[in-house]
Amino acid sequence: MGRGPPLVLVHGTSADHTSWRAISPLLADHVTLYAMIRRGRGESGDAAEYALEREAEDVVALVEAIDQPVVLFGHSFGGLCALEAAVHTNTLCGLILYEPAIPMRGHLYDEEVLAEMQSLLTDGANEQMLLLFLREIAELSGDQIDALRASPAWPSRVKAAHTVLREAYAEEAYVFDPRRFAAVTTPTILLDGGNSPSSFRDATAAVADALSNSRIVTLDGQEHVAYYTNPELFVETVLGFIEQVA
Repeated sequence: MGRGPPLVLVHGTSADHTSWRAISPLLADHVTLYAMIRRGRGESGDAAEYALEREAEDVVALVEAIDQPVVLFGHSFGGLCALEAAVHTNTLCGLILYEPAIPMRGHLYDEEVLAEMQSLLTDGANEQMLLLFLREIAELSGDQIDALRASPAWPSRVKAAHTVLREAYAEEAYVFDPRRFAAVTTPTILLDGGNSPSSFRDATAAVADALSNSRIVTLDGQEHVAYYTNPELFVETVLGFIEQVA
């Protein structure tokens, strides 16, 4: 939807294209939006075997199909997918990563929490599993979770609950090697929330250090889902960057 330079949006774990409903109308007068539906959701395909590499290939396939320079945005696990995609394509004129899901030290998640998530999923308790993920793994505050539950995208998140655990394990297994990104010179901003957990902000800083043409922009007073909690600030920040690179 919209008109202007292309902006591809890559959603995070438990989300889909409906996550952008609050910001899409604010962006559409300025950019052409491509809201990706990652594998395992909606009409997108899936496979019995799962790998982060396939997710990155999906993003590359999309941005290269647009046939003009693209600004690529990725949030959380979608930020990790977008970061990996940036290594394998030359079609980007800009890259925006919002707290990409990069493990910085040891195990990201408590094995007991992952086991409880698996048990809830097996029992068909998708919503309870999703709430556990958002609280214990995504580390969202009660207010942020309430905002997500009140959004029109919540039913889609519950329906996509089966994708959550595999993405958590993919994050857990990911090894961040800054040397792999030495050749990525795409102009990049890394967004973080001023009130986000230190683990998220540390990961954002590490990625910024690895990318030679990058800077961090802190969204004051926000945490991990500013596109819900302060869409105007989020859109202002994104459009300001796009005006510089597109």
